[in-house]
Amino acid sequence: MIPLPPWANGPFELLVHAEGHLRAADDFDRRIALISFDNAIEVAITTFLTLHPIQRGNRIYPNADVEKWLENYHSKLEFVGKEVATRKLSWEVEKSHIIWAHEHRNEQYHGGTKGTPEKSVLLLVKKAALWIFSMLFEVTDCEKRLDDAIKATLDPAPPQHDDGYDRAIDHEYGMVEVAEQSFYASEVLFNADYEAYKETGARLCQKPSKSPATGGKE
Repeated sequence: MIPLPPWANGPFELLVHAEGHLRAADDFDRRIALISFDNAIEVAITTFLTLHPIQRGNRIYPNADVEKWLENYHSKLEFVGKEVATRKLSWEVEKSHIIWAHEHRNEQYHGGTKGTPEKSVLLLVKKAALWIFSMLFEVTDCEKRLDDAIKATLDPAPPQHDDGYDRAIDHEYGMVEVAEQSFYASEVLFNADYEAYKETGARLCQKPSKSPATGGKE
């Protein structure tokens, strides 16, 4: 999978944050998910409009138009509408529906009643946020990228042995006796303290090797 361009990482992190709360699924998390997906829409548009043209496919917009589009949420959606027409695309989520979800988000911030958002609202604003992000930054397979990012936060990769570290540690320390059993020193250190294993392995790998003929003496 091709890495995201660096200027797209910030908006994408908001999507990851929102999706994490959506999957948690309690009332508080659903409210935060709504707010975060809605914010992700605004941040994606703002980020795109403030990029150098070379970072957005050499698209150039008059400064006066950019200033107008950046004024508020509705003017940002006006820009989305222009961009959809220019690229000969169609709205994957109707503009009126996006505004409807935005009004639900405003209720969470400013309204007198802060009920739990309905699942339909959350799925709508998520779809809108992913679509706008993928359209503006020309990123494919956003759903898979998002799923992979969530999995990485929930299930980090387990520590892995490094063959070079193992050889260096075992050469230096040999076998270790534990409860009358013999184990390779690298195995003991790996399981007892992974950070110490990495530090020791890296240090020993940088250590000059001894010459077999001279025993390390010049």
